[in-house]
Amino acid sequence: QVQLVESGGGLVQAGGSLRLSCAASGRTFSRYAMGWFRQAPGKEREFVARISWNGRTTTYADSVKGRFTISRDNAKNMVYLQMNSLKPEDTAVYYCAARDSYGSSWPDEYDYWGQGTQVTVSS
Repeated sequence: QVQLVESGGGLVQAGGSLRLSCAASGRTFSRYAMGWFRQAPGKEREFVARISWNGRTTTYADSVKGRFTISRDNAKNMVYLQMNSLKPEDTAVYYCAARDSYGSSWPDEYDYWGQGTQVTVSS
């Protein structure tokens, strides 16, 4: 069982930066692939980024590539999403998720989810 708690969301102007954090409980955190997803009002949940259990492999959605960076610290049971050059279209609730397998870009394939943190980017 893994419990996830996101933090770091807020209101920022376009062009600004935010760093999201995801704290995970459980001794086996290091075996999970982790992902960040987001959901804007009236839209489906979409993939943002994912990272392998050992942090060596990362994948990004085209819409955030070059602007966002996912990382993890297995010693601290933490996953991060550094978001730079934010745009109004990045406004959404951001969720971290854990998968007890290889990483995936499909939300349905993740086993555990956090409660989400709101990111709002003003123009």
